[in-house]
Parts: sequence; C-alpha cells; structure tokens
Amino acid sequence: MIVHDAGVPAVHELEIYIVSGGVGASGELLVHTVLAQFPDVRVPVEIFPHVHDPEDVDAIVAKAAGRGALIVHTLVHSIVRRRLATEAARRNVRAIDLMGPLMDYLSEKLVQKPVGEPGLYRKLYDQYFRRVEAIEYTVAHDDGKRTSELPQADIVLVGVSRVGKTPLSMYLAMQGWKVANVPFVPSVRLPEELWQVDRRRVVGLTIEPPQLAIHRRHREQRLGVAADSYVDRSRIAAELQEANRLFARYALPVVDTTDKPIESSGAEIISHITHRLGHMTEAPLAV
Repeated sequence: MIVHDAGVPAVHELEIYIVSGGVGASGELLVHTVLAQFPDVRVPVEIFPHVHDPEDVDAIVAKAAGRGALIVHTLVHSIVRRRLATEAARRNVRAIDLMGPLMDYLSEKLVQKPVGEPGLYRKLYDQYFRRVEAIEYTVAHDDGKRTSELPQADIVLVGVSRVGKTPLSMYLAMQGWKVANVPFVPSVRLPEELWQVDRRRVVGLTIEPPQLAIHRRHREQRLGVAADSYVDRSRIAAELQEANRLFARYALPVVDTTDKPIESSGAEIISHITHRLGHMTEAPLAV
C-alpha cells in the first residue's frame, strides 16, 4: 500500500478489472458501491466493455495475472463466461462472477434458458437511460457551463438573466432533450462555440420588462443582496432590446415567456425545433 498525506485516501496495490459484454455499468455501480465502504483506501478500477469473443478474454486475464488484479465480471454469454473462468483458474487470477450464479439458478427454477444477450437490460429500458442522459447533460450545461460541448445539445436556449432558461431547460430534459442554455449579457461576448451549433437548434427567449423586473427583484430578495442596475427598468428594457436584435440578426426563433406556464413555453420551443429540423416531428421520448 502507498501511504499518502493524512486525510487523502491511500492508493492500494490491488486493481479491479470490470469485464462486461455491455458497457459495464452494472458491474461498475456494484464495485463502487462496495468500495465506498472502504473510504480510507482508493482502489484503481478499469472497465473492459463489449467483451463478446472468447479470445478477448485471454488478453484481459493475462493482464490481470501480470498486475495481480481482481476480475469482476457481468458476462451473460455462457461461452465467454466459461472461457473467463477457465483462463482465470489456469493463471491463478481471482475472478468474481456477478451474473452467472443468479442466472443459472433462475434458469433452473424458471425452466427456461437465458437469451444471453449483453446489454439487454439497457435496451429494454432505453427510454429511461436516454432521459437520464438528457438530464445529466442539461444540468452540466446550465448557465453557460462547458461551452465546448454546446454542439452536442439537442436544443440551446439563449436569453437574459431570469428569463426562464434553467426551468425550461430542465422541463425539456425531462422529456429527453439534451438542453444547454447560454446567458445573454450585453457587455459579455457570447461563446464562439454557440455559432458552431446547428442554428436550427438555437432558440431565443424574451419576456416583457415589467415581469422580468419582478423575477429579478424576487431573486435579489432570496439572495439578500441589492443591485439597483439589475432591476432598473430602463436597463432591463435595453438588455431585452439588445437580445432581440441579436435574435433577429441570426434569424433565431423567439419564445416570449411572459405570463406563460412552463408547459406552454416548452411546447413552443419544441414546435420551433421540430419545424426547423423538418424530419423530427416529436420529442425524443414519449412523456
């Protein structure tokens, strides 16, 4: 074991290899859940996904033997699973089968052979995983964060502070859209990556100045700070005018969020996107 400074988990000489016929998510989750019970030690974990051929197993077991690593696998293909068990025993490598015993037991009790298809759970619950992916992307790209990844978005919302970008982004993410939002600040240059996005996926947001002033005043009260320019009516009107000029210059569709429930604004955004893309007529996921 390598000793680190106090308070920093030590890196143990043990390594764990997760071997899977799919992406390895199940094995990774379980391994890290167990490792969380040992907070003072950090164990390196490496994932070997999409292992479908028996020959692929040999190289992994050989590497584990050379490194003294533990193999944890979630292989569902019986031939590949047996190959790993045989090779691990031959090379004296500890291998823990997370799937086999349970699958064999259920096969016996249910009097039915398993289909042995890697990644089947993820395929069956594809909509769920796509929704989770959309939410994770949207949270990570809120308020102009990680602009280098803007081209990966299904929708990019642009607007001034408190126009409703974040709640609309999350509402759309729950429907399976990967949404990024970028704040428009008159004195700040918009990120160059914004203009690398398919223009058909970019939507501007606007709102009437009096309602925006109310939203900003509520924010000030929540934060317990005061910034006169932030709620000044003339400054607000000027910000919105400049944002609308930008939208017009780049021919972006604009959604007015004034006095609208989030569902109405969200539906309007989706309508703009699907109309402009042409080939897409509905949200990525059924709600």
